[in-house]
Amino acid sequence: MSILQGEISRRSVIAGTGALVVSFSLARAFAQEPPPATPPTPPGSLPGSLDDDRFLDSWIRIDADNSVTVFTGKAELGQGVRTALLQVAAEELELAPADIQLVTADTGRSPDEGFTAGSQSMQNSGTAIRNAAAQVRALLLAEAAKRFGVAATELKAENRSVLASDGRSLTYGELVSGQMLHVEAQPQSALKQPGTFRVMGKSLPRIDIPAKVTGAAAYVHDLRLDGMLHARVVLPPSPAAELTELETGPTEAMPGIVSVVRDGNFLAVVAEKEFQAVNAMRALAAAARWQEKETLPDQTDLPAELQRLERKVGTVAEAGVLSSNGQIFEATYTRPYQIHGSIGPSCAVAQMKPNGILDVWSHTQGVFPDRAAIAEMLAMPEDRVRVVHMEGSGCYGHNGADDAAADAALIATKLPGRPVRVQWMREQEHSWEPYGPAMLMKVRATLDDQGKIASWAYDLWSNTHSTRPGGAGALLAARHKAQPFQPKPAKLNISPSGNGDRNANPLYTIPNRRVLWHFLPDMPVRVSALRALGAYANVFAIESTIDELALMAKVDPVEFRLRHMEDPRARAVIELTAERFGWNNSQMPRNSGRGFGFARYKNLAAYLAVAVEAAVEPETGRVRVVRAVSAIDSGEIINPDGIRNQTEGGILQSISWTLYEAVAFDRTRITSTDWSSYPILRFASVPDRVDVHIVERPGEPFLGTGEAAQGPAAAAVANAIRNAIGTRLYDLPFTRERIRAAVTSSY
Repeated sequence: MSILQGEISRRSVIAGTGALVVSFSLARAFAQEPPPATPPTPPGSLPGSLDDDRFLDSWIRIDADNSVTVFTGKAELGQGVRTALLQVAAEELELAPADIQLVTADTGRSPDEGFTAGSQSMQNSGTAIRNAAAQVRALLLAEAAKRFGVAATELKAENRSVLASDGRSLTYGELVSGQMLHVEAQPQSALKQPGTFRVMGKSLPRIDIPAKVTGAAAYVHDLRLDGMLHARVVLPPSPAAELTELETGPTEAMPGIVSVVRDGNFLAVVAEKEFQAVNAMRALAAAARWQEKETLPDQTDLPAELQRLERKVGTVAEAGVLSSNGQIFEATYTRPYQIHGSIGPSCAVAQMKPNGILDVWSHTQGVFPDRAAIAEMLAMPEDRVRVVHMEGSGCYGHNGADDAAADAALIATKLPGRPVRVQWMREQEHSWEPYGPAMLMKVRATLDDQGKIASWAYDLWSNTHSTRPGGAGALLAARHKAQPFQPKPAKLNISPSGNGDRNANPLYTIPNRRVLWHFLPDMPVRVSALRALGAYANVFAIESTIDELALMAKVDPVEFRLRHMEDPRARAVIELTAERFGWNNSQMPRNSGRGFGFARYKNLAAYLAVAVEAAVEPETGRVRVVRAVSAIDSGEIINPDGIRNQTEGGILQSISWTLYEAVAFDRTRITSTDWSSYPILRFASVPDRVDVHIVERPGEPFLGTGEAAQGPAAAAVANAIRNAIGTRLYDLPFTRERIRAAVTSSY
C-alpha cells in the first residue's frame, strides 16, 4: 500500500521520467493513418471525457522502461469496466492488456470524470481512452518515422514497439525516454477499423474476478494498514432523532477502547480490534437516549402522500393535442422506496497523516465530488484531501459508501497518525442508506379506429433521484455534527438523460403526447440514485400500458410494438428477442404466461428487449420466472461476455425488485432493517435460463449497457403475470399477498 500512502499528485506522477514530448505537428502525425471510424466531433470539442481533461498525459503514460499506464476517472463497481477499458487501450496502443497498468478513480492520479453512473463509463471514459491511445500510437509512429527516416505508413506498432520493414525497431520506452506527453488532444483520431481488431470484440476474462472468487483481498472491506484502528458509528434510531443524554464512562472502560467520539448527533467508538469496536458500539447505543419525532409519511397511503408533497410541475415532452376520441385506457402504477441492498455494508478507511494530508479509501462512485464534500465538512482545502477508490461489495447507485467515507474521515481527524477503518452494520445499511425514491405514475391513452395510439398523457410524481455529493450536506456525518450542514435543496431538472423522468417519454411513434413530472422537493425518506433512476418504474408503467393497448386493439404485443416503432435499431432488438424466445400466440400451460418489455435506456443509450416465461402458484402467490431471453444493442462491442454479465445481472436485479423489494416504515422509523423484513431474490427463485443476444454494431459509438435491463425486465415480468392470471397488477412489488388477491379477484 505504499503508493497509496505517498504524497503523489497526478501531475507529479505524469511529470516523471518518460512521458512523450511532441516537437512536431500533431495534424501531420494523425493524417498518416486512415480516416477515423467515428463521426466528426463538433469544432473545438473532443471525444468523450477528453473534452473535460484535454491533455494526453492525463490518460496515457509511457515510461523509459517501456511500461504503460492508463488512467481513468471511472470506478470498478462490479460492472467489469476495468477489463473493458484495458481492451480499448490495448487495441489502439497495439499491445496486450496484460502489458498495461490501469489506474482507476483517484483524486491524486486520475482525471476527474465525476461519477461512475448512468451507464456512461464506456461512452465517456472508454471513448476518451480509445482516442487518446490512438493519438499516442500515431505520435509514436511519427517519432519513429523521423528517427528511421521513412514514412510512418511504412511502420507498424506491435507489442510495445515500432517496427520497420527492414527489421529495425524501437520500443515505446525508447521513443519517449526523457520526454513528456503533455500535449492537447485533437478532435479527430485515426482509430483502428473493426476488421483489424485483435482485442476489442473478444470475451476477455474479467481481471477483477479471480480475487473475488478465491477469497483474496478484493474490496475496501479487505484493506488492512499498519497500526489500523477499528471504528463503529452509532447512528440515530430514526431520521429526526436528537441525542439528549449519553454516559460514555462504561464504554470507555471496555477492553481495547481508544476513544469515544461525539460531535452533536454524530457518535462513534474507536478500538484496537474490530469486535471490540462492535461490542463497544452496542454498549454505547444502549447508553444513548434519543428524542424522536414522527416525520415519515403514511406508508398505508403512499400515493396520496406523494401527491400531497408535489410543489412543481415540469414538462418532459409535449407534442400535438391530447384527445379523448377512441378507446381509452387509464391506469395508475406505483413503485415503493427500495434499497440498494449491498451485500457488504458500507466501509471506508481514512488516515490523517502528520503532514496534514487526509487520505480516504472508499467505494464511492465519485472520488472528486466526495473529496469536495469531505473537505467542506472538515473545513479543509480540497488539495489536502485525497480520495482513492477501492471496490465495495455491492453498489450500483448512491448507497452508504460516501457516508462511511465521511465517518472515517471525521474520526481520523480526531486521532491523527493512525488509519481508522469504519464499517457499517447491516441494520445501519438498511436503515440509513439513500433509497430509490417511491414513484406514482398515471397513464391515459387512446386508440384510434385503426388500432394505433392516438393520444398519450403520462404524469409521474417523484423526488429527485440523485442527492450525491453535492456538498457536505449530502453526508450523514456532516448532518449529524453539532454545527450541522444542510442538504442542498432539491431542484426540478429536466435533461435529455433524465432523472426521475428518465424514460418517461416513450420511444414509440405517438402523434399526440404530454409527459409531466410532478416534482416533490421535500424528501421525508432519504433518497438518491438507485440503478436506472426513474427508468425502472417508468418503463414498467409504459410497457404495461402498451400490453393493455395491444389487448384492446386485438393485436399481438410484439406486433403492436413494431407497428409503433420507427427506429430500425429498436425494431431489430424487438424482433431478435421475439425470434430467439420463440414468441407466439399459442396457449400457455395453466397458470403460466409470457411477457415482453422494451426500452432504449434514456432514449439515447443501449436498446434492450426482453421476453420472459413465468409460472404462478395461485395457492401461495409465488411467481417464478422460468426463463428470460433478451437482445441488446449497445453499439461497438468491447467485451461480449461483459455485456452479457451486465444484462443478466440487470434482469435478475429487476426480478428481485419487481417481486420482492419494498422498504417498510412507520411514522417514526424504518422497520425493514434486515434480510427477513426486506426480502430479495434467492437462488431457488433464479430463472432456469437467462439468454442474452448481442446485436453487433461495428464502428458505432459505445452505448451504455449497465442499466438498460431494469425497466424492460420489470415490464416483461408484469406482462407475463397478466398473461398467466388474466389480471393486471399495478403496484410494485408483486408480493405473494398481492398475487393471491389478484388471482382471487379474477375467479
